[in-house]
Amino acid sequence: MDARIVERPDFTLVGHAARVPLIHEGGIPQIQAHIASLPIAEQARLKELGSTEPTGLLQVSADVDTDYTEGTELTYLHGVAVLDGPVPEDLDAITVPAGTCAVFRTSGPYPAALQEVWASTATQWFPSNPWMLRQGLCMVAVLERAKDFSTATCELWLPVERG
Repeated sequence: MDARIVERPDFTLVGHAARVPLIHEGGIPQIQAHIASLPIAEQARLKELGSTEPTGLLQVSADVDTDYTEGTELTYLHGVAVLDGPVPEDLDAITVPAGTCAVFRTSGPYPAALQEVWASTATQWFPSNPWMLRQGLCMVAVLERAKDFSTATCELWLPVERG
């Protein structure tokens, strides 16, 4: 498993947020519709605003049920990470406090490869490492993707603390 530990200062996530249900397998249609509703020019605008890691367009899950119960609602934000500067009034913002993240990189069929790495963190990585999940949000950075999004290289960012 391709993993690294990263210390992050405070930063802000900016983009477009929506409330969606948590679904464990397959895509979440509400997220797909939310992203599809954004004009192409908005994707470019968001990319220009990004100024820190995690880089690129981000898929952010916030306000997730602590047990990750399927069907519960979460806040999904499609956006970028910024260190400072004013947030445009037409964008949603989430402040992320400083902390440690475990970053898992994966490539392959999308979203299956990403869902597999999620499962592997619980069954393989966390049981064999001195880290545990802490309160916070989860982020997926899409680093590269096929035009039809059938495959992608992603980084899964999870908030962690020493166990």
